[in-house]
Amino acid sequence: MGHATRTGDGWLTGTTVVLAPEGGAIAAVDVRGGGPGTKETDALDPRNLVQKVEAVVLTGGSAYGLDSASGVMAWLEDRGRGVLVGTDPAHVVPVVPAACVFDLGRGGDFRARPDASTGRAAVEAADASEPGEPVREGCVGAGTGAVVGRLKGGVGTASAVLESGITVGALVVANAAGSVTDPETGALYGELLSRRVEYPSPAVHEAARARLAEAAARNAPPPLNTTLAVVATDADLTRAQAQKLAGTAHDGIARAVRPVHLLNDGDTVFALATGARPLAAENPLALNEILAAGADLVTRAIVRAVRAAVPVDGPGGLWPSYEELYREPPLGDCPGSVT
Repeated sequence: MGHATRTGDGWLTGTTVVLAPEGGAIAAVDVRGGGPGTKETDALDPRNLVQKVEAVVLTGGSAYGLDSASGVMAWLEDRGRGVLVGTDPAHVVPVVPAACVFDLGRGGDFRARPDASTGRAAVEAADASEPGEPVREGCVGAGTGAVVGRLKGGVGTASAVLESGITVGALVVANAAGSVTDPETGALYGELLSRRVEYPSPAVHEAARARLAEAAARNAPPPLNTTLAVVATDADLTRAQAQKLAGTAHDGIARAVRPVHLLNDGDTVFALATGARPLAAENPLALNEILAAGADLVTRAIVRAVRAAVPVDGPGGLWPSYEELYREPPLGDCPGSVT
């Protein structure tokens, strides 16, 4: 995967691309937010023609930012990757599903949003990345202008190798209208069921609430917001099984963000399966461990996104970060941040 990040001079946005292996991957989607912004999601319905996709695009810029998928399509066409629609191998149509988050104006300029060139930069970064290379998290790519409730959001990832040897990974753009913190304690919802939950002291929590009230007074009410996720596995899944994975992964959002799936959310989860490892044929419930892992990893990825984010204080608004408010001393900035 790769990011393209734009900051400064009114910009606070970007695009993230998940690039499938050559030949594509089985793909599915589950959209549960009441205000989604998407492209080519109908093509992923198991009843329809397209079997595999070459890339998935997550982008800022609301519906305008979906133009970034055009840059990804052009890059794929140049390499002959896509659905063959003629006798000439160059005659392909890349199917590139995309979903957007609302971050318009958060850098100060409402018209500063991703376009085809941003998408092309992101897919080039994805192509240049090496297998197993660490993924940049926080204020990068589609998470550059992300906000979670009154806090700064961003990109987070998590992965696991299951007992079967199958790998599952999750990439999340946390930009939710709901909150990720317990209002009584300041603890992250996504950590409440883990052994790593951290409860801030009452004094720190009270200071954080005062800072958040200051930010709320300065900023406009949260507009359209969305949590996006891509859950990928090397398992050999059918399109129907991939759709089930996309659906259950939404449980991971619900554990980390409250409330979710509102009318002003566009919560969308994509699932990708490369087919390298078969499911155990003798076990009709072999998919269950992948389903459970997908939801857990989405929760972990949201927590990582929030913890990796850094504060933004600029012409478009003030959004403190969780680490700024609840950890002493605060962590350093991440690449692509604006402070």
